[in-house]
Amino acid sequence: MATPPLITVQDLKKDYVTDEVVTEVLKGVSFTIEAGEFVSIMGPSGSGKSTLMHIMGFLDRASGGTYHFKGEDASAFSDDKLAALRNREIGFVFQSYNLLPKTTVLDNVKLPLTYASVRPQARETRAREAIAAVGLAHRANHFSNQISGGEQQRVAIARALINNPSVIFADEPTGNLDSKSGQQVMEIIQKLNQKGRTVILVTHEQYTAEHARRIIKIKDGQIIGDFGVTTQRLASDGELRK
Repeated sequence: MATPPLITVQDLKKDYVTDEVVTEVLKGVSFTIEAGEFVSIMGPSGSGKSTLMHIMGFLDRASGGTYHFKGEDASAFSDDKLAALRNREIGFVFQSYNLLPKTTVLDNVKLPLTYASVRPQARETRAREAIAAVGLAHRANHFSNQISGGEQQRVAIARALINNPSVIFADEPTGNLDSKSGQQVMEIIQKLNQKGRTVILVTHEQYTAEHARRIIKIKDGQIIGDFGVTTQRLASDGELRK
């Protein structure tokens, strides 16, 4: 029996209601994403791309259509199951890092393991391995507000990796960074994908989107393009590679 796609979205809709005014954010979005892909969801502010990511990452529910994760219909998941999936299957990297400020890098990275029934010694080992994987072993005992923005984003990536998730969602991960730090972050993300990790990158920038292997373009809540990147931009040197 064939393995289902990691993500299948069919005619997905999302509405928000404020004072009886209905705002359509997603207007029937459909696509599939296979395990191991590196996909950019690209669109201007207000296009619906972050709302789409929140639904796929189990932070929100759709108003209509279907979302299947590993072949299972997400609409049937209880709130407890959604929380468990967020912790076990999903890694998030946000533009604003979302780190605890007066907490060490090590403790920030360990945080998801607190809810995963992992023994304290194993938490320590796994967190240090994740921190080393993003090149920050020498910063493990620094508070997160004592390191640079680029380093904070790398800590956020380490935290996203800690539970060995099925997919990493990166929402404008370079948005608050200078070009050099942004390039370092994108290089780490590309290497994760090269090792088999599924990555979904949300961005409004063409340049950033070209670091992926596939781009889904969204505008006004609808997909206006879905195509492979024939010349992928490599963060290590800024060049394009076929």
